[in-house]
Amino acid sequence: MMVSTALPAISRSFQTTQTAWMVTAFMLAGAVVSPIVAKLADLHGKRLMLLVSVAIAALGALVSAIAANYAMMVVGRTLFGFFVPCMFLSYLLIRDVFPARTVPLAISIVTSGLGLVAIPAPFLAGWLIDTFGFRSIFWFMLCAMVPSAALVRLLVPESPVRVHARVDTTGAALLGAGIAGVLVAVSFGPSWGWASGSTLAFLLGGIALVCGWFVSSRVLPEPLIDTYVLARRPVLLTTLIAGVVYGVSGLTGVLLPLLIMTPPSLQLGYGWGYDTTTYGVYKLPVVIAIVVGGLLVGWLVTRGLRPRLTVVVGLALSACGFGVLAVDHHSLLTIVIGAGLCGFGQGMGYASVPNLLIEFVEPRHQATTASVMSVNQGVFTAVITVVVFAVLNNSHIAVVAEGASFYDSSGFTTVYLFIAAVAVAGLLLALTLPRPVGAAHSGPIAQGV
Repeated sequence: MMVSTALPAISRSFQTTQTAWMVTAFMLAGAVVSPIVAKLADLHGKRLMLLVSVAIAALGALVSAIAANYAMMVVGRTLFGFFVPCMFLSYLLIRDVFPARTVPLAISIVTSGLGLVAIPAPFLAGWLIDTFGFRSIFWFMLCAMVPSAALVRLLVPESPVRVHARVDTTGAALLGAGIAGVLVAVSFGPSWGWASGSTLAFLLGGIALVCGWFVSSRVLPEPLIDTYVLARRPVLLTTLIAGVVYGVSGLTGVLLPLLIMTPPSLQLGYGWGYDTTTYGVYKLPVVIAIVVGGLLVGWLVTRGLRPRLTVVVGLALSACGFGVLAVDHHSLLTIVIGAGLCGFGQGMGYASVPNLLIEFVEPRHQATTASVMSVNQGVFTAVITVVVFAVLNNSHIAVVAEGASFYDSSGFTTVYLFIAAVAVAGLLLALTLPRPVGAAHSGPIAQGV
């Protein structure tokens, strides 16, 4: 959230049209390393891997803070992707080392704290950027992580639980490099030329690496993604829906600052030239909508409402919100309403995903499916973000000012309609889910935010 607020300033500073990689590098790296970190945590301890992940992420924050060019900035964001597995490692540590009677309360405090922290985040980001520049965001992350890691080291005991596991580094390297190659081709195709040698080399090389990953997943005993389990209809549908939920949700925070912070002097039909602190005022309703949407799902599911219905409603609200933004992004009131609908749908979708896992996937496949879902969520977000900016950079750059590209109004109409269509596709997938398995009776997840 803080980095998305800083995207316009980063774009101007490095004079780049490739700010999508600030999101893509982070999400793609997080998606690929999460299963590996999970396996290493089973082998060597969850606290150890939490500390290692935080250390690498802190290094990434430092690299981004001192980056001399945009490539170095993206390298820092890639390293920061190691922060993604810290969430589930925290939950697993709570489960393993807390007294059993305190585990539900501890997890509720953590999940509720995430929602509470999200509310002041836009204002904190705005104040930091307006006062100290966009690099202060990364210094803040570094300063927050170092003492947090020290407290974990001093106060949290290591988990005694050990499980033998095989780490599929080959599959991770093939999948990560393959998807990255395809995304580089899609992202830079507008400037390199779609038929240029560089574009085709990255595209074909990426496809070849992804094919190599698929072959390896069929022969290795413990692959990064078990494609045999993924082929099962409930597993496939659940993971695709999770990917869509996270993929479309990520675009709300990326595109919103571009709409609101663009200078009105460019006369593009949108933009009010607000600083990042003022932008936080307009971001706040969206954050509140996300929190309320997630809490509502927790309340409804514990009272017997099926998560398939809540995810359908969430995706429908997101599609409506993106539709509103596509039709009219020339009024601040309309933008807040549309983004608020997206936020409410986002919160409902986030909270519905783990409950879908419980209800529609057999217990013996839930652990594997959760790992696949984690990968899909990051990959979908990375892919959709790059596609959206490839469309904008290909034919919708209206003006270049201060080294940054600004897009015409029709470009936002096009990409918002595209994202709405992706949300509708996810909705239709949810409607095709088969009958719930017996696992549904094991109880829903009340806290899903």
